[in-house]
Amino acid sequence: RSSNVVVLPRQQTRAYLGGAGDMKSRRDDANTDEVAKREQELWDRAQPRAEEIMERHLRLPTAEYDANDSSSGMSEEERNLAVRKKRLVYRSKQRGWLEVDLLLGTWAAENVSNLSVSELDAYEKFVNLETIDIYNVLTLRTDVPEDMKTAGGDGLVERIAQWAKESPLGKADKEKYVEVKTKNNLI
Repeated sequence: RSSNVVVLPRQQTRAYLGGAGDMKSRRDDANTDEVAKREQELWDRAQPRAEEIMERHLRLPTAEYDANDSSSGMSEEERNLAVRKKRLVYRSKQRGWLEVDLLLGTWAAENVSNLSVSELDAYEKFVNLETIDIYNVLTLRTDVPEDMKTAGGDGLVERIAQWAKESPLGKADKEKYVEVKTKNNLI
């Protein structure tokens, strides 16, 4: 060997060899293991409540479910209408596009509770449109769909579009927008 070569000691590497066998739960020995026995008792005690909570979490509200709450004092029809309004407000706020969520959700929170059944039908039809179509109507990029227009121009969707136009949420100074986008190199 040359005198300028340094020999380092060999590093030992560690690796999982996979020969540890199958994993075994402590519950398999619940008869002899006190900790496992106690865990099983707690699990058995908690599981029905956990299932009840999960079922209630996944269940959609209905008038039948709310009928158990006698404190409301509402008829089944009124409960159905209240549930429908809540669902429409939720769907208006949770479209997935921030702009639509803000504009449509704000309008819905302020106005859905005061809509008649026929107006709710019209609003539900509007909410069932694709989000991009709702966005285009709210931002006045497209006109209100023909089947949602009224002769007097005062239909529900037309009123929503007008509200969005006049709302501070729907107003933006185009020059300021271009300035900010240009300044931040976004155009």
